[in-house]
Amino acid sequence: MNDNPFVGSWSYRSFLNDPDLSKDKNMNKLLFGDGTLVITAPSSDTLGGTIGGNDWSLDLHGSIGYGSPAQIRFQGKGIVKGEEWIYDYIGWLVPVWPNSTDILQVPAIVGSVTRTIPHSGDEPGTVNPAGVVASFYAVRQP
Repeated sequence: MNDNPFVGSWSYRSFLNDPDLSKDKNMNKLLFGDGTLVITAPSSDTLGGTIGGNDWSLDLHGSIGYGSPAQIRFQGKGIVKGEEWIYDYIGWLVPVWPNSTDILQVPAIVGSVTRTIPHSGDEPGTVNPAGVVASFYAVRQP
């Protein structure tokens, strides 16, 4: 068994950092991305794996830091619909709350993601620009 707290499969969601509270009525307006994050640890301080969803997948390469809280930093790269996508991520393992239990607190990673290079948008002729930053959380899958 691997005792690395990050290794495994996680349900991933990221949201635009928009302070407009009227948008919270429709979370899809804020959704930046969602998918499955699969983390491997080729060594004690390196991170590998994939992140992906419907019609997209990125290979991960990065590092693991065992501080308090534990940290991961990685880059996801891949070819999606014929274009290169690159995103950078940093995240922290949410510490265990002393008044919770294994049943009530599911392991989670919280952090931030940025689009490193631009790529085409969903609508013809649009571009998703580099530099956009979103917040993410990932919850360990059973």
